Amino acid sequence: MGKLKKRLWVSILLLAIVVGGFYSLVKGNPPLDIGTRASSEDHKSVVVGMGNKGFGEVKIIDVSVNNDEKPSTTKVQVSNALQGFIITDDFDNPRSKPYGFQNLEDVAIKAGTSPSVYFKKMDEGTATKNDEIYGLSVVHHEAIDRVNIKYSYLGMTFDEIGILQ
Repeated sequence: MGKLKKRLWVSILLLAIVVGGFYSLVKGNPPLDIGTRASSEDHKSVVVGMGNKGFGEVKIIDVSVNNDEKPSTTKVQVSNALQGFIITDDFDNPRSKPYGFQNLEDVAIKAGTSPSVYFKKMDEGTATKNDEIYGLSVVHHEAIDRVNIKYSYLGMTFDEIGILQ
């Protein structure tokens, strides 16, 4: 009976080490990858290109700007590498429609969509319309100099700050 109890404790300890190591690895290497940062002339409308260098989906939970202010409008562009992104404060105009604007809660950023992968494909001339890219579009009543993105990945919550200037 003593050997069985000892094996059980060793198994529990090993499981705790593996889970703790995985948690530390993921927390130390957040999956959201920021690429392009662009804004309108008055800096009241910005686009932050982003992707997922992890192996599970990323869901954006919340977005704030500057000093934790709630932006006027926030959408995600689900575009393609050949088309790129558009900077706009009117998501419903005909020019904006092809860029696939969606609500935050409706988008899961797929794994393997790091902007660096698409930049490389663009440089090599191998990018296609099937290469899905994600751009966070944020509109605010005053100039935006920082975008704070709160997101979840594998049940954990992360914060990413995109400095624009």
